[in-house]
Amino acid sequence: MNLSVGIVGLPNVGKSTLFNALLKRQIAEAANYPFCTIEPNVGVVEVPDDRLSVLAKIVQTEKIIPAIVEFYDIAGLVKDAAKGAGLGNKFLAHIREVNAIIHVVRLFEDPNVVHVTDKVDPAEDIETVRTELALADLATLEKQPEPRMNATREQRAAWLVIDKAKKLINQGKYGLAVELTTEEQDDLRHLNLLSVKPVLYLFNISEKQLEKTAETEKVIKDTLNKLKIDAPYLYFCAKLENEVLALSGEEQREYLRQYGLGEIGLNRLIKSAYGLLGLISFLTAGEKEVRAWTILNNTQAVDAAGVIHTDFSKNFIKADIIPYDEFVESGGWASARVKGLVESVGREYLMKDGLVVEFKIGT
Repeated sequence: MNLSVGIVGLPNVGKSTLFNALLKRQIAEAANYPFCTIEPNVGVVEVPDDRLSVLAKIVQTEKIIPAIVEFYDIAGLVKDAAKGAGLGNKFLAHIREVNAIIHVVRLFEDPNVVHVTDKVDPAEDIETVRTELALADLATLEKQPEPRMNATREQRAAWLVIDKAKKLINQGKYGLAVELTTEEQDDLRHLNLLSVKPVLYLFNISEKQLEKTAETEKVIKDTLNKLKIDAPYLYFCAKLENEVLALSGEEQREYLRQYGLGEIGLNRLIKSAYGLLGLISFLTAGEKEVRAWTILNNTQAVDAAGVIHTDFSKNFIKADIIPYDEFVESGGWASARVKGLVESVGREYLMKDGLVVEFKIGT
């Protein structure tokens, strides 16, 4: 299960700069004018996980396969994008393909970087993007035909939710992920609506603002409260993150410590994206490879096995599991089994983050 995240926002808020920092190399063209990113730049980024190298030493393998995240750098939206302004609907179509959205909001002041509306106003910027995503959804909803006389119960139920979603958007209630129940969202899943996707707000700040964290956090919270948005957020100095990339490991840590940061932005962003979607990783460790697998929290063991291979799910017998810390302390499978630390669980066992797992499969 791969996680795909779309990076959206107005032009010149720092999306491509962020994308470059995340990938640790210059992939997206960062330029001081709108629409410098025409096609979504796609980058496959490894999820940082220190546990994998530790496991590799224990089981004596050199092959490590981390979980991955696909980041899509999607060109800047502008007002009336839903009507085709700028590169409009082309951008919106790209966003539909991702699991979650990172909405980059500009807080930094820089006279050398033009703002599309000539002023830095985070609340107005957020509302512009939210409005365009919601209007694009409204256009999709309005295209849905009313159910025929012989429609199924499911089709009629979906139509009621479609009608409710249209009314919510017309009332200015754009957060369908909050306004609709889980069951109602399931009824609309086939439409791949933008307003239902989970959003993480990422405020791009200056180095000066990074030094005044209390003041910066107040501005962010006041902005979200003003818009009545209850969503996770991070603040992030994209410029600093790119500067850090040129430094060695220890130099990076020292540089980040000056700003009260314990790790690079990539790590914080990945963890937040995982939390946004309720994702966890389970680990496999053998002589062939050590690997992290991405699943939803509380996935049943039989379904987790199917992430490795569909046959694992079909022929599932049991799963041997042990928490990562206990596996490391034991020094591997053999010692852990002797100590009685390995638990054998059945199909319906609910998986937890950080379990080292060995599936037993029939033929």
